[in-house]
Amino acid sequence: MNIQAHQISEKIKVSFVGPPFEEGALPALFYFALSAEDSLGKDPFNQPVKLLGGLPIRIFSMTLPAHENGLCPENAIKVWEERMKSGDPVIPPFIEEVKEAIGHLKPHIKQGRLAVAGLSRGAYIACHVAAVCPEVSHILGFAPLTRFRAAKNLDLENLIPTLYNRNIRFYIGNRDTRVGTENAFSFIYKLADEAHKNRLRTAPIEMIIGPSIGRHGHGTSPEVFQNGTDWIKGVLIS
Repeated sequence: MNIQAHQISEKIKVSFVGPPFEEGALPALFYFALSAEDSLGKDPFNQPVKLLGGLPIRIFSMTLPAHENGLCPENAIKVWEERMKSGDPVIPPFIEEVKEAIGHLKPHIKQGRLAVAGLSRGAYIACHVAAVCPEVSHILGFAPLTRFRAAKNLDLENLIPTLYNRNIRFYIGNRDTRVGTENAFSFIYKLADEAHKNRLRTAPIEMIIGPSIGRHGHGTSPEVFQNGTDWIKGVLIS
């Protein structure tokens, strides 16, 4: 898989797979899991990328905080907490960088065909990106982190006023003790409730619960990756 790099500014770099920019504006997916290169190229984290391979779509990624320079991804959340305790807000500045990147890439993105997706903490980031980018129409999350104990003000439930009118689909195990199945359900329920209050009677907000696998029930099966990717493919490429 040919991963291409696009330098937007001295600080902001985007990696992507798919047709070159010379082929014009195409549907686009921003996908977050680990570093940009691992999100796009490392199995099994890159399953959605592989499943969309060969289609007329560009899949972009940016390196999550604490995943740069070969840092161990297993320690990322702890690093976020330590950095926040020292006064570094961590998440909001990164979200602003992604927003800037999306703005820069607009000429290469087909109007109305932009989605975000993520795995675990990547899904958490994807939701934050969608909250500041109204052009994002669809959000896909696998085993999504929704609450962050070190910064309750950044819990996804705080984004409900800006996300209730989007198309959202979450997949999670029935006993995910790492991010909390009940936390994801609470977020989805409150989103749907907000949509109802705003007269969206059949809001396209979904959470699909399946058997937990892997450590702490936090794994994502190939079948779940396939189902989620089929959903994204259906809305971006039609």
